[in-house]
Amino acid sequence: MLCGAGAGDAGLLGARAARWLARADVVVHDRLVSADVLALVPEQAELIDVGKRPGAPRRAQQDIHALLIDRARAGKLVVRLKGGDPFVFGRGGEEAEALRAAGVPYRVVPGVTAALAAAADADVPLTDRRRAASVTLLTARETPDKPSPTLDWSALARLDTLVIYMSVGALETVVRRLIDAGRSAATPAAAVERAGTSRSRTIRATLAALPARARAARLAAPAVLIVGPTAAQPQPAAAASPLAGQTVLV
Repeated sequence: MLCGAGAGDAGLLGARAARWLARADVVVHDRLVSADVLALVPEQAELIDVGKRPGAPRRAQQDIHALLIDRARAGKLVVRLKGGDPFVFGRGGEEAEALRAAGVPYRVVPGVTAALAAAADADVPLTDRRRAASVTLLTARETPDKPSPTLDWSALARLDTLVIYMSVGALETVVRRLIDAGRSAATPAAAVERAGTSRSRTIRATLAALPARARAARLAAPAVLIVGPTAAQPQPAAAASPLAGQTVLV
């Protein structure tokens, strides 16, 4: 099972994914899967962390493929649990190809991807019939295996709403490329940190001013960048929780 764990909070885990988790013999999970979601894994199940952490030794993707195939061939019900959605910047496609090539049957369970959680947290509609007829998801980190980058920044600069994953470390580069490609420096933008969790926070600014605002606020990964006309939409005061941004110890 290639399952999406949703973005952050366990409440965003889909009912179908929760049912498979409850039956799992083996759960192979990523770094961004929350502890609340992992708490749903049966005690007798084998729990394997294959998350990739900055600055830490990385488990090769081929080794993850071999692990999934080995456990499945041993007759185990394997749940590959991935943050967000397995087919949105989650290498789910690579793992599905490896399973097909090995003759291992699998199913895909979608999850709430970070773009949707970030938009909800920031109160930013990704589309709006008056201002944004399209939304484009992209990553600021293209795989180093490619012979050359494939993102067409001049084309991206002309689109309505952009949602950029894995953008914290490359925020200044992304902003510079968009502006150099013709996007207005005054375009509204929002960076959403830890989308889908109780610790989520949103930083808003114009596109040109966002890198400085993000540095001042010490924006940290994981975060999603939203660029487009709807990012300027103010958050209604009534929508904020009374304890938003607070940590309470009882």
